[in-house]
Amino acid sequence: MTKKFTQEEVSRIIEMAWEDRTSLDAIFRNFGLKEDQLKLLMKKELKRGSYTLWRKRMKVSHLRHEALRPAGITRAYCSQQYKFKK
Repeated sequence: MTKKFTQEEVSRIIEMAWEDRTSLDAIFRNFGLKEDQLKLLMKKELKRGSYTLWRKRMKVSHLRHEALRPAGITRAYCSQQYKFKK
């Protein structure tokens, strides 16, 4: 990786990578990380078991690339995720 990320950016990248609905394309658009670069960042930042679990989840997810998503999935987050509570 050539770009240095702040700790807040690294935290957000990891959060996005764990979210099932966030595509790798969205991470690339926001942070300029290709899939292989994201794998290296995750391997460096996560514990070994967490990284292994993440890779297993990523391999079976059909939502990781926008081109492979079903037509009905248009958001990268759950509709309930960003609702403000009063």
